[in-house]
Amino acid sequence: MKPTRSSTLGVVAVVFALLAWLLLRGVYSKLPPLPWTGVPALLIAAAVEAWIGRDLQARIAGRRGKPAIPLFVSRMVALAKASALVGAAVAGVAAGFDIYLAGSLNATVPRQDALTAVLTLVAAVILACAALFLEYSCRVPDVPERSERDD
Repeated sequence: MKPTRSSTLGVVAVVFALLAWLLLRGVYSKLPPLPWTGVPALLIAAAVEAWIGRDLQARIAGRRGKPAIPLFVSRMVALAKASALVGAAVAGVAAGFDIYLAGSLNATVPRQDALTAVLTLVAAVILACAALFLEYSCRVPDVPERSERDD
């Protein structure tokens, strides 16, 4: 499995921003106010992933606790890759909301939706960064090759 590229996450975010903006042009007036509850959920997920990444990094390096179980590490890599993509997609949708609402900040509801979208965007970027850190933490450090004299 190859590491997640930031360019891939950028493309996902841009595509979702464009799709959200196009969709909002037709249905925004029919939508309820944007819920703020996604922000804490994204931040909690980011905190958990960062904590797991820090713990795994120490366990893989042999500095703390029992060694990491390889199956658990591979599951955490899969979680990290999925979370990074979800973070990019949510950030794109939130950016699409902000782009669409940028012209109508004088009204109360669009202003509240824009603020919620900005906070969601920030939380989604933090989640993507935590996911990339978790993915990086799952790497096995380079072990220097044994020289022929050690045999």
